[in-house]
Amino acid sequence: MLGCVSIAQLPPPDVPEIAFAGRSNVGKSSLVNALTGRKTLARTSNTPGRTQEINFFELDERLRLVDMPGYGFAKAPRTAVEGWTELIRDYIRGRAMLRLVCLLIDARHGPKESDRALMELMDQAGVAYQTVLTKSDKPKARELDRIDAMLAQAVAKRAAAAPRAIRTSAVKGQGLDILRARLADIALPG
Repeated sequence: MLGCVSIAQLPPPDVPEIAFAGRSNVGKSSLVNALTGRKTLARTSNTPGRTQEINFFELDERLRLVDMPGYGFAKAPRTAVEGWTELIRDYIRGRAMLRLVCLLIDARHGPKESDRALMELMDQAGVAYQTVLTKSDKPKARELDRIDAMLAQAVAKRAAAAPRAIRTSAVKGQGLDILRARLADIALPG
C-alpha cells in the first residue's frame, strides 16, 4: 500500500493496524509474506537494515499489516538507523489504530536488551503486544523450550504483553495458523 519515512506520510488511521517489530534480520518481512501467502509482498534480504521505512499492507480494507524497520545492528549509516528508530518510537506512541505489535524475537538467540527497551516503550504507551519467536525450526527442541521460558519470564510482569509467545517458522509454516487467528480477531468484520 505505502512506505513511509516520516509520521506525516502515514495513511489515514481508518483501519486496525498490526505492526511487526524486531531486531534487524529477525524475519519480519518473511513472516508478513508467510502470513499472507505471498512470497514477494514484503522485500526480504539477508542484509541487516534493508527495510528502512514503515511499510503498510492493507488486507481487504479490514486490516493493515505494518512491516517496521529493524532495530539493533544494520548495514546502514548511523544517522539513518537513528532516524527510523525514532520513527518507530513515534508510531508506537501515537498511532490511534495500532491494535497490536507483534514483537519478533529470533528463537536462536532469545530477547536482547533492545527488545526489552521496546517492551518498556510499549508498556509505557499502553500498546498491546504479542511476542513471536521466529525461526523456531532452527534450534533443537530443548533450546527452544529454554528460550521460550526465558521470554515468558521477561513478559510475566508486563501489563501490555500477551503471556505466551507464539512459535513460528516462515519457512516451514509453523505457528502461522495460530498467529493468523490472533490477527483475524483484530480485523474489521468482513
